[in-house]
Amino acid sequence: MRSAAKRAAAGLIMQFIDEAEILVKAGDGGPGAVAFRREKYAPRGGPSGGDGGNGGDIVLQTDERLTTLLDFRFKREYRARNGEPGRGRDQNGHAAAELLLKVPPGTLVKDAGTGELLADLRENDRRWVLAKGGRGGLGNMNFATSTLQAPRFAQPGTEGEEKRVKLELRLLADVGLVGFPNAGKSTLVSRLSRARPKIADYPFTTLQPHLGVVQYKDARSFVLTDLPGLIEGAHAGAGLGHRFLKHMQRCRVIVHLIDAAAPGRDLVADFDAINRELELFDPALRRKAQVVAANKIDVPEARERAQELAKKLKQRKVPVHLVSGASGEGLPELLDAMVHALDAAGLPQPLERDLHPEDSPDEQPVAEEDEREIDGKEKAERAPPGGRRARERAKREKRR
Repeated sequence: MRSAAKRAAAGLIMQFIDEAEILVKAGDGGPGAVAFRREKYAPRGGPSGGDGGNGGDIVLQTDERLTTLLDFRFKREYRARNGEPGRGRDQNGHAAAELLLKVPPGTLVKDAGTGELLADLRENDRRWVLAKGGRGGLGNMNFATSTLQAPRFAQPGTEGEEKRVKLELRLLADVGLVGFPNAGKSTLVSRLSRARPKIADYPFTTLQPHLGVVQYKDARSFVLTDLPGLIEGAHAGAGLGHRFLKHMQRCRVIVHLIDAAAPGRDLVADFDAINRELELFDPALRRKAQVVAANKIDVPEARERAQELAKKLKQRKVPVHLVSGASGEGLPELLDAMVHALDAAGLPQPLERDLHPEDSPDEQPVAEEDEREIDGKEKAERAPPGGRRARERAKREKRR
């Protein structure tokens, strides 16, 4: 039964796509036309070549109805139409329509080669030109002067921009839940909001983040999300947390949930291990405001362990909230602490890995050519071609 659940969950994880690399090519501008008037009533008709149309732009637009980058998983190349060429009788070519690509809010656009951040699309319905179309060329009617009355040339259109970019989705949430598997993150999300994530008693039940809107007093609300699969070694790829840790960048507050009912575990060591993973992944995550909560105090043994944890962390001046996602005990106080932390926290800072992207592993330094003796054949192949006299002189030197 568990293997069947894992296979079903593996199918679900494929639906949450938060990274995609695409190649985009804007349309080229149409060439200008070379034409002359041929009407019988205008025997000395001048140039009449029209301008070419502009190539189509490729535009990104955010749409709040989208939640993943699934549309870019199977189609990797996008090309806009070229502008129409100019025509005679002073007729300009039509400009090509733009190619509109919709992405979810919170999408980062990076250069695939250098990792440079090009755009951060957070707001809904925001438009951003990813690749600019080429400009149409001028027809020969634009070059007629008193001294050049019959120009027989026109401008070609310019090429549209071509880019290879990487799209990364960062979830837009105010508060993020972190903790070891089975700490009760999904239960807490379902208890505080209308979200209904999958809940089970085996590790890695949650395979993708879940967003929920939490309603607070005075019609105030904020967005809460959980981070699945965070275990020790997640920054290096263990578990699933390394795939989703980047989503914590948008969060202003982190709620650190500790499973007080986990048998045989050192809760202080678990607390330090999760914080260590956050800092190793990116120091900006560790600097975020954090609210600590010990969960599952509805279990008698867990309440005692949670109280012991609170005493130890009090020595570090870290308050611990005792809560139960199952019974709801302590959740109002935890909500108050979340809101107070949100009021005190500033805007989310970018991750250091976004500010200082590492060099791509595919980019290797090109080694300089080794100096070596080159035989006569290689010299002849590398030597620039000379004139007839130079070749005859070389033949005479070879006979000698």
